[in-house]
Amino acid sequence: MTTAEPLRVGELRPSQLLHTYGIGAVTDLPNLSTMVLGLDEWDQARARPLTEDRLLAAVQRRLGGQVAALRTPPHLPEDPADPFGHWTRTGVPVGLFPRWLRCSRERCNILAPASSGLFQLKPHIYRPEKTRYVHINCGGEGKGQPTALPARFLVACPFGHMDDFPWDYFVHSGGSSQDGCTLTLTESGTTGEAANIFVKCTCGKVRSMADALGQAGERNLPACRGHHPHLGTFAGTQCAEHARTIVLGATNSWFASQLRVFSIPRAEEPLTQAVRENWPALSLLAAVPAEAAKMLLPTQACWPELEQYGADAVWDAVAKEVEAAAGPAAEDEDFDLTTPEWRAFTHPRDHALPDFSTARERQVPLGTGSWLDSVVLVHRLREVSALTGFTRIEAPEWLPDDEVQTLADAPLSRNPPTWVPCAELRGEGVFLALKEQPLAAWEQRSDVLARERQLRQAHRAWCMARHVEPRWPGIRYVLLHTLAHVLIRQFALECGYGASGIAERVYARSGPAPMSGILLYTAAPDSEGTLGGLVSLGRRERLGPLIEQALEEARLCSSDPMCAEHDPLVHSRLHGAACHACLFAAETSCERGNHFLDRALLVETLAGDIGAFLP
Repeated sequence: MTTAEPLRVGELRPSQLLHTYGIGAVTDLPNLSTMVLGLDEWDQARARPLTEDRLLAAVQRRLGGQVAALRTPPHLPEDPADPFGHWTRTGVPVGLFPRWLRCSRERCNILAPASSGLFQLKPHIYRPEKTRYVHINCGGEGKGQPTALPARFLVACPFGHMDDFPWDYFVHSGGSSQDGCTLTLTESGTTGEAANIFVKCTCGKVRSMADALGQAGERNLPACRGHHPHLGTFAGTQCAEHARTIVLGATNSWFASQLRVFSIPRAEEPLTQAVRENWPALSLLAAVPAEAAKMLLPTQACWPELEQYGADAVWDAVAKEVEAAAGPAAEDEDFDLTTPEWRAFTHPRDHALPDFSTARERQVPLGTGSWLDSVVLVHRLREVSALTGFTRIEAPEWLPDDEVQTLADAPLSRNPPTWVPCAELRGEGVFLALKEQPLAAWEQRSDVLARERQLRQAHRAWCMARHVEPRWPGIRYVLLHTLAHVLIRQFALECGYGASGIAERVYARSGPAPMSGILLYTAAPDSEGTLGGLVSLGRRERLGPLIEQALEEARLCSSDPMCAEHDPLVHSRLHGAACHACLFAAETSCERGNHFLDRALLVETLAGDIGAFLP
């Protein structure tokens, strides 16, 4: 927490700082509620740089060329022998939010800002999760002082702004409290409904929180102030959106905007691969004489990775890269995140590098030869993801092109960022490539074209309601995405990983350079994600029965016939025959927020055959 002296208040995993509790997100701790502050407050010196040129180029395209680096969150290893060392003051900075607190003593329930002088911060050096605010004039001295809890309600808008709930304004219907008046927040009944929660002022004013929700909230709440609490800034002009009441901890309070790539081979040899991965740093030595360059190599940040090969071998590899750079320019694919990965997974040669190891199965499973082209076992995989911004209320538009965004993201820093936070995960997976000819023929069927028109019309209405440009991913994507979700559910029953631990990557593109494949993989910040349980399911003798069982399960849903007969045009849904009982997956698994799914395109359902690829 940002105070005069940095205070450790809890722990988060690096991946959580990108996916769940990133910059601008409210983090619920046992006794505190905090918000992760912007990059201006982060200790860049403690943030380790990551090398991933393709991802950096994509981030620069989205945020600007001033972004020069990808870095992990600042961190120092914990040292139990030194409980007051630098590691206790190194981490991601947070600030108290919401800033209004409520006394937890039932007979008190006083509601006031933390800066009012009624509350006092009680740090706990050895157990940071026990750090709390107490109501200092309530319940007696010492342990009798009740904990002050964060207020339950906030206000936010789709432009990424967030603020404390305007308690004074709300209870006084646009006015303010008189000197000496205090507020309380009480609850009657046991249902927890907003209608049973009341804000009371000692001046006699009382109001139910039901008046702060929905259309009533638009009439009773002030306009959004354009506040970015993670930056400590306000919009130069008044925000055009209405402030909406949200509950503390609501899932729609923060949505991450990210870019993700896999580390793919750039060479067949590990040394050449390592040199190319660290080329931005090594290229600076090209202008230095050979002997001097060899002496400077151990001073480079990437030397621990290269030391095993020796200075002479590393310099020879650098010289070869300089020679190759002087030749004809290679095709520039920095801005294409999918094509290089597709080529790496469908490459005929096996790769065995530290961060990428694949092996092709010799034959596809029985019964799949008419539509399945190949199966690749991915024994080692490295995924690097970068946070480029976030939204509130509305999730970012799920587009087929990850580099394009249509909703305005809230910024990560006051000025254009020079670096962005990243996380790297290592895991394993199974890659399935479908045959192009039967898939292209399926796309031209009359029933498939009719279904696509229906889904596309619903997609357009959904986009228009959110004022974003419609970008239809194509019927091929819907089919492959559905197949991925069907297999995730079946794989989770067999491989030992939870369904939320299996993620997907869909490669779908028609046209001159078509792609049609899915990667199901698991990724974790430690060795748990590379134990081989998922790869083993890609073996021919195991994959065949799994696919057969998954397709059989997809034909019937426990919510049928409502699920099978679902009309996407109703309420402008982005999915057809799909629901939580059959296809929807966890946030961590689906790359498109459970959009663009339809069982009817994969198998025959209770609604009949209306475009099934595998009838």
